[in-house]
Amino acid sequence: MRNTSYSSNYAYEQPAPRSALSGKLLLLTLFLPLAGYAQTAREVTGKVLDGTGGGLPGVTVLVPGTTNGTGTGGDGTFRIQVPATATKLSFSFVGYTTQQVDITGKNTVTVTLKDDAQALGDVVVVGYGSVQKSDLTGAVAAIGAKEFNKGTFTSPDQLIQGRASGVQVTQNSGQPGGASTIRIRGNSAVSGTGQPLYVVDGVPLDGRSATPGLTTAFGDSPGSNPLNFLNPADIESINVLKDASATAIYGSRAAYGVVIITTKRGKVGEAKFDFGASGGFSHILRRIDVLNADQYRQALTLYGAPATNDKGQSNDPFSSILQNGGLQNYNLAASGGTENNRYRVSLGYLNQKGIIKTSGIEKYSGAFSGNFKFLENKRLGLDLNMKVAQVIEQFAPITNNGDYRGTVIGQALSWNPTAPLYNTDGSPVADLGSSTINPQAMLAYYHDRARTTTAQLSVSPYYKFTDWLEYRALFAGTYSSGIRRTYIDQRLNISDYQQYGYASVNTAELLTQQMTHTLNFNKKLTSDLNLNALVGYEYQKFNNSTTSLSGRGPVNTITGAPIGFGTYGTDYTNYLQFSNPSGRVIASTVDPVTELQSFFGRVILNYKERYLLTATLRADGSTKFGANNKYGAFPSVSAAWDISQEKFFKLAAINQMKVRVGYGRTGNQEFPAGSSQAQFAFLGANGGISQITNSNPDLKWQSDEQFDVGTDLSLFNNRLTVTADYFYKRTTNLLYPNVPGYPAAPGGSVLWRNLDGQIVNKG
Repeated sequence: MRNTSYSSNYAYEQPAPRSALSGKLLLLTLFLPLAGYAQTAREVTGKVLDGTGGGLPGVTVLVPGTTNGTGTGGDGTFRIQVPATATKLSFSFVGYTTQQVDITGKNTVTVTLKDDAQALGDVVVVGYGSVQKSDLTGAVAAIGAKEFNKGTFTSPDQLIQGRASGVQVTQNSGQPGGASTIRIRGNSAVSGTGQPLYVVDGVPLDGRSATPGLTTAFGDSPGSNPLNFLNPADIESINVLKDASATAIYGSRAAYGVVIITTKRGKVGEAKFDFGASGGFSHILRRIDVLNADQYRQALTLYGAPATNDKGQSNDPFSSILQNGGLQNYNLAASGGTENNRYRVSLGYLNQKGIIKTSGIEKYSGAFSGNFKFLENKRLGLDLNMKVAQVIEQFAPITNNGDYRGTVIGQALSWNPTAPLYNTDGSPVADLGSSTINPQAMLAYYHDRARTTTAQLSVSPYYKFTDWLEYRALFAGTYSSGIRRTYIDQRLNISDYQQYGYASVNTAELLTQQMTHTLNFNKKLTSDLNLNALVGYEYQKFNNSTTSLSGRGPVNTITGAPIGFGTYGTDYTNYLQFSNPSGRVIASTVDPVTELQSFFGRVILNYKERYLLTATLRADGSTKFGANNKYGAFPSVSAAWDISQEKFFKLAAINQMKVRVGYGRTGNQEFPAGSSQAQFAFLGANGGISQITNSNPDLKWQSDEQFDVGTDLSLFNNRLTVTADYFYKRTTNLLYPNVPGYPAAPGGSVLWRNLDGQIVNKG
């Protein structure tokens, strides 16, 4: 809606007599500027069409660098006066890609605008830039919003599950917001997670979550997803770089592939508001078939077991821990702007309950992106991205590596279905001293929750010296902090904690800082040859620290009998100072600062739109490695032939047929900071220092070499695409920690070294 108001003030005064000459001079004065403008302006007419060939009304038509513009009529036609020196017109419309058209020597033009989805298919985001899809020579899976999985998800990786060949996405647990495992072309990790490198709007992530871990007497709890701070509704595209020729530009962090996540930006046009709301339920897909109460009684008779095993009730312990997990999700976004100033701001709220009672996730998220151009020639620009999120997780009592006590699911499956779950007063049954744990008591007396806050800011100024030479800088920081509070009620019959209780508070902080400078050259050198070249420098710094405080309830100082935290109706972590001093554990860690310095370059040659050659080289220097191997070089080369562009190719049903071949080497530095150095830890209790790692000045990069050959087919007006690849990947210099035997020799500690073996993945 546009509101326009007019205001005029009039004052009347008797005019003085004028001569005829003065009137002629006035007319001449008014006419001269108009005559001058007529000599320096010309009229351009035309029509703007959509993808179907129909006229597109309301399109903004501008002379770039000026405010001179007009709009198309109901049939898509336009008429505009432009300076005689104007060589281009800019066409923009909400939902379509802005396009500039050459009008040199033309008085009439016809323009067909591409919608955003089509433009996304034409341009693929790769390392430190984007290229035309037709120029790709590596194995890249480009997945846009239309190809995303449909539904409500907690993190972006779930959007591409099952959507890219050679990419396996597996949920590690049923915990809402739990971590996923992504494997790209198999697993070559002997140590570490084997996860790909995530890059969000040009900012590589640390790969770890600031949600603190938890270790109890019955196991370790599952980790959280490091991508939880992103709202899937804000994602524009996800590109997966699979082979070494595509990933080598990221060097030592790209051994397991690269996942590039691009968030949505504002589109040219009036302010646009988007609101989405969704809800639903989740429930268990299938159950393990176990005996119900009647079948259990029959089994007692059949096998001659004592009748005392029949406790007289009929319960379904497994169903008692399950629920239909409710879900609600709300998203609000506003976007718009002009060709020179675009913005998008969004807010999101997610609340999802797990299928196990007491589990769930609640997330608040916000994001802002702005794209601004300055100076009269609009060659100076600034891209700004901000993302903030707070995630609150409630964890079910399930561990990754625990015994029978470590999972409420195992407890439910092993509970006698004829035994009562609750006492007569409504409290859950918990037989102190018994090794059989009532699943209802576990849910009632185990409390584990975490709050993680993440903020990411990136500022990217750039300057276009010419249409084919651009300098860009990127300054970014990602900060994440988490706090996890856990307590186990003393009424729960777990031998380590019964009558005592247990409480712990854990915190973690992650900070990643980045500075990147790139210079991009993209020009047609001749009518047949185009050169796209990139050189860059990058510096990254990683900080990680944790603290932990835990303890069991107090004991009688005279008799040693347990007193416990008591039943005061409040969280044990609120009065940890009441814990037993002799069993209290206080710990803090600060990882050695990791610094990564990189120099990189890429060259893409396109000859006659059919012969393509890409070469990249990156040199990484990392403080993680030994003094004798600080730097590593990671090259790649690949080529492609677009057969469909040849004159002899006559198959009308095939729009594109391209064959590719590539080779590259990448590295892996996914192991603890400071592992090449002698590290020491401060001990608790009576104090002291203990060595935890031995130095290894020869520790070097794990090396991954990969060969790839593939083909891309596009059929029936691009309605069907087929991609096929064969790859051979060999991993050497495997990073592995040698742990000293038990009992360890004096001074024995972990030694990280490179194994002589190799791992081969092919397919």
